[in-house]
Amino acid sequence: MAAPIRVLLVEDNDAYRDTIVFLLRRRDEVAVVGEVSDGSSAADACAEQRADVVVVDYRLPDVSGAVAAAEIRERCPQASVVFLSAFAGTEELEAARIAGVTLVRKDQGVDALVEAIRAAASRGLM
Repeated sequence: MAAPIRVLLVEDNDAYRDTIVFLLRRRDEVAVVGEVSDGSSAADACAEQRADVVVVDYRLPDVSGAVAAAEIRERCPQASVVFLSAFAGTEELEAARIAGVTLVRKDQGVDALVEAIRAAASRGLM
């Protein structure tokens, strides 16, 4: 069996973050190695936890997901990023396209998120 994908979750909503962490921890292919509530902490946490994939809420109170993704790529170049958002409007879709990341809507469920995590981890290994 392959080692689980090391995931860092960046989500400001405590209840939603706790739910996603609970659901991801039930999956053998994923290991949640950390969680932070703001984009400013994401890059440092990624480097400290050696995450393979960082799931970033696109709309954070301190910085956008795009800014957080750029900082993550600079500090943690081995990690891939997945955007998570309640909305998939023009702004979010364009930001995901420009950043070259997958955008998963929060209402798509944990299966869609795990699939995006797997795909992102595969891209990171290439």
